[in-house]
Amino acid sequence: MIGSSTEKLFRKRYSVKKNGRRRSMTTIAFIGLGNMGGPMAGNLVKAGHEVRAFDLVEASRQAAAELGVSIAASGQEAVAEADIVVTMLPAGKHVLSVWADILPEVKKGALLIDSSTIDVDSARKAHAMADEHGCLSLDAPVSGGVGGATAGTLTFMVGGSDDAFAIGAPVLEAMGRRIVHCGAAGNGQAAKICNNMILGISMIGVSEAFVLAEKLGLSHQALFDVASTSSGQCWSLTTYCPVPGPVPTSPANNDYKPGFASALMLKDLKLSQEAAQAAGASTPLGAAATQLYGLHNAWGEGGADFSAIVHLLRGRDAT
Repeated sequence: MIGSSTEKLFRKRYSVKKNGRRRSMTTIAFIGLGNMGGPMAGNLVKAGHEVRAFDLVEASRQAAAELGVSIAASGQEAVAEADIVVTMLPAGKHVLSVWADILPEVKKGALLIDSSTIDVDSARKAHAMADEHGCLSLDAPVSGGVGGATAGTLTFMVGGSDDAFAIGAPVLEAMGRRIVHCGAAGNGQAAKICNNMILGISMIGVSEAFVLAEKLGLSHQALFDVASTSSGQCWSLTTYCPVPGPVPTSPANNDYKPGFASALMLKDLKLSQEAAQAAGASTPLGAAATQLYGLHNAWGEGGADFSAIVHLLRGRDAT
């Protein structure tokens, strides 16, 4: 729990009121400008915030600059005057390394938000680092893929204190459509990996059903028309149907170009299994899904959308 002196500093700086209403923050640092982070930073600029950002990749820096983001020479320079720091990085080790690097330059009373998808233990370690430095923090992984990041329609699953959430919510609202406070530090990551375990399992189930339907001589459209209006209905079917035709906007109609790559699904499923082992939870379907996506990635389709798992289930020689 963050100390009372830091809490008082936050309340003074951001005018946090008991009813949760607060004035906007305008100085934001953003570190990690990849496929997700770049558009997210751009949406903060659209919302009227001053955004100073950094990424190790020159192409990512240039793309973000075209969206109106001011590019800093380093992460330390980006955070120096920031009221809020957002990070969007590949894994827990990167988050902990970057936070250790930038925290000496982050002013006391700033809010740090990590929107990476990482393991729960690393997320809680990051919270502890921020607390030790006299800052509030949130773990706020996202759902919605690159399309949601670009359109500003992401869902944020947020872990952290009530005070941190009250400060961070307006910033997250500039990048997303739905902001859910899931509880204490690390709970945002817990919600994300549980949700994506459901998603990975359900996509395999839907794909298996379509492959079976093909073998039985049932058309894709006929199966969709039945399952989408009966007990087989789910997001993996009605929004992200893994075969071309029934849902025109699904990646299956665009040669499985990723909204959410199979490699990222495998990453999240591995996180779910690490968490299950640590918590002593039995997740046999989650374990099976992890194995299948591991095979899918080894098969050479890690860069394809995760719905392309249907190819693995058909077999390499299937047409």
